[in-house]
Amino acid sequence: MAMHALVSEHTPAIYRLAFRMLANVQDAEDVTQDAFLRAWRMIPNWKPEAKFATWLHRVALNLCYDRLRKSREHLLAHLPEQADMAHKQPDATLQRRQIGQAMDIAIMALPDRQRAALTLTALQGHSNKDAAMIMNVSVQALESLLARARRQLKKDLTPLRESL
Repeated sequence: MAMHALVSEHTPAIYRLAFRMLANVQDAEDVTQDAFLRAWRMIPNWKPEAKFATWLHRVALNLCYDRLRKSREHLLAHLPEQADMAHKQPDATLQRRQIGQAMDIAIMALPDRQRAALTLTALQGHSNKDAAMIMNVSVQALESLLARARRQLKKDLTPLRESL
């Protein structure tokens, strides 16, 4: 009963983290399931002074790192070529979709640890302190990862911004 409640409460956040890290629905579902299975087996190692959610996110993040290491495929390093639309202006919906896709591509092109830091803080709303605990780094190291991620995103997305 208690495990069911924990799974119900934490599945959405763990899935979002895994999907953002892996960009694949099936892999994200597998990591989410594996995270709960591993947490169940490792529950004796959990220290009650740490938040369960923080500990569970760390388990899931480690599984994502493992999966990325095992099946490292070279992701798009650059934004796709912009279609020549000088003769027609895309509607607002298409433009928003293109911006969203460009953001997703740029985020996926970040190094794993930068993507994890950005996902945990900006996309999942964890505090810097909690995100640092999840990633097993200092708050200062997390902030450095975030600064580098933001600089890279700004660099990668500047051509898109200039074309709008």
